[in-house]
Amino acid sequence: MSAAEGPLVVGVDTSTQSTKALVVDAATGQVVASGQAPHTVSSGAGRESDPRQWWDALREALHQCGDAAREAAAVSIGGQQHGLVTLDAQGEPVRPALLWNDVRSAPQARRLIEELGGPKSWAERTGSVPGVSFTVTKWAWLTEHEPEAVRAAKAVRLPHDYLTERLTGEGTTDRGDASGTGWWAAGTEAYDEEILARVGLDPALLPRLVRPGEVAGTVRDGHDLPFSKGTLVAAGTGDNAAAALGLGLRPGVPVMSLGTSGTVYAVSQHRPADPTGTVAGFADARGDWLPLACTLNCTLAVDRVAALLGLDREAVEPGTDVTLLPYLDGERTPNLPHSSGLLHGLRHDTTAGQLLQAAYDGAVHSLLGALELVLDADADPTAPLLLIGGGARGTAWQQTVRRLSGRPVQIPEARELVALGAAAQAAGLLTGEDAAAVARRWKTSAGPVLDAVERDEAALTRISGVLSDAAPLLERSAGSS
Repeated sequence: MSAAEGPLVVGVDTSTQSTKALVVDAATGQVVASGQAPHTVSSGAGRESDPRQWWDALREALHQCGDAAREAAAVSIGGQQHGLVTLDAQGEPVRPALLWNDVRSAPQARRLIEELGGPKSWAERTGSVPGVSFTVTKWAWLTEHEPEAVRAAKAVRLPHDYLTERLTGEGTTDRGDASGTGWWAAGTEAYDEEILARVGLDPALLPRLVRPGEVAGTVRDGHDLPFSKGTLVAAGTGDNAAAALGLGLRPGVPVMSLGTSGTVYAVSQHRPADPTGTVAGFADARGDWLPLACTLNCTLAVDRVAALLGLDREAVEPGTDVTLLPYLDGERTPNLPHSSGLLHGLRHDTTAGQLLQAAYDGAVHSLLGALELVLDADADPTAPLLLIGGGARGTAWQQTVRRLSGRPVQIPEARELVALGAAAQAAGLLTGEDAAAVARRWKTSAGPVLDAVERDEAALTRISGVLSDAAPLLERSAGSS
């Protein structure tokens, strides 16, 4: 292990498919050790994981970190948003967690929007119009389909809450992750009792909200992790809010994250309320806001198209009028939860590489369509777009984003930004600093900038036209699923 200048902290990213842990020098931001272990996710419309796997994966990831993890003075958990974790009186899962990309609650989402005053009312009340990803819709689905699980539930948690509680023995959450549930009121920053009553959820089952910078608890006895009893535990937060911390993000700087899901977001000092539902008005982990748009289909969908074509993911070819909407898991932006992929414009001379490029274009088109809604009106339209996530290192992703955005694109050299953001949050407990300021001191957003190129307006117009013309077909597939 390299000699550290300051105390060590641990940042954790418990994502859809794996848990990653970083041991970081709080003084310099140097990553001195890391570990990672996978999760199992069910396939099909029902996407579920056993939360106990997350704990086992955390244990394994920390074991890989070796002695460095034992020296940590503080720890924080960043995690996948929206997932519904139900626990019994002993703190054991009642059933597998319903994950963010489980689309079975689409009927419940539509009904809840109608019953509580429509999209505008929801946006003003919670900051967001609840889509199929939101936790409140999953609880409503569970109430209808598995009432015995609801009766057995003595605690309701989000994924990062579950791990934090296993560390401290106390049920806590933070404003960033709570804002993605659909039962947190953005105006009062408290649980919305009317919404909870509507879905039959007792507020006593929910975790305590921890304020930014507040200690959530300390590591308790009886665990099997390499932390000392009394190690400080930060509030943690959702993955996108953690990544914003990890970048030290300032208001108005746009971010595009290319992962299992795709997201665009920016920090704002204005509370968002988009009645169209395109932009989720999330809170960030500091006290500001994190307006965000999310797509269900990003790197996995494009990789699947590449596999079907027998191509490497970088084997794209230009010069095509073919359009591919890669909605392999249904879609959230645009709101087509039961849609499937759609191919239009295929010709005899269309190549496999052109089809693959069309998949990239379709995925990026969905994200860029929401970017202007995410940014405040006075945001600089020429500011570099920060490109993060697993896809950000891919040349095909980089060039597609440049061509379709017309913006400069910056690729931060720092990796594992969710875990780094959690580490910055943990470091802030020790130093008294704002977590984003810690990350800026660590220079986490530094990286090469790719110059802007002329925006491919023709491709954007073509894809938008196909999407508009195909909307009735894509929407009708909901009734046939």
